Amino acid sequence: MEINDLIKYIESEFDELPKGTLQPETSFREIEGWSSMHALLLIALVDNHYDVLLTGEELKNAVTIRDLFLIIVNRKS
Repeated sequence: MEINDLIKYIESEFDELPKGTLQPETSFREIEGWSSMHALLLIALVDNHYDVLLTGEELKNAVTIRDLFLIIVNRKS
């Protein structure tokens, strides 16, 4: 599992976001157009692709895409 795969999955959820825009250090909440709907989409995306169900608390505490990735990696091990 690589962080770039997670980034590609997230970018695919934002049609208006040019591919290659996001980086591991990107604060996902600062993505233009971010809303609570995107938070739900992100939870579903992680569940579908990684079989990890993020909790609201985990999502609340994560700031960057790297933070999300580390939660997924830790939950998978």
